[in-house]
Amino acid sequence: MAATFCTSGSVKLKAGSNVSSVITDAQYTEMINQAESDVNTESKFNWTDVYSGLNDDLKKVLEEAAASKAAVTAISYDMKNYFSKEAEIILDVNWATYKNATNKLKQKQYVDFVRGG
Repeated sequence: MAATFCTSGSVKLKAGSNVSSVITDAQYTEMINQAESDVNTESKFNWTDVYSGLNDDLKKVLEEAAASKAAVTAISYDMKNYFSKEAEIILDVNWATYKNATNKLKQKQYVDFVRGG
């Protein structure tokens, strides 16, 4: 399954400069696929099936959610390169970003607004 909402580069950016360098492209793809499934499940809508027809604003919200969720997994995979407080802060920021984005995706009025409807 190919990654749809974001790239490994988006995940690495959100995970910070100390993310493990041994995570493979296949592992990043799996982390992203799991995150995308979580976004779809949490928002109770399968965004993957309609992604190509979405406007750029909505795609960016999906990217933000999936990349943040996948970054949490990437950081948790191998935390030895992080100072403990650094990892904690980055994890907290990514978790809050994920929750904020999925909360937006659950709100019909928000989705209608960004879709222009």
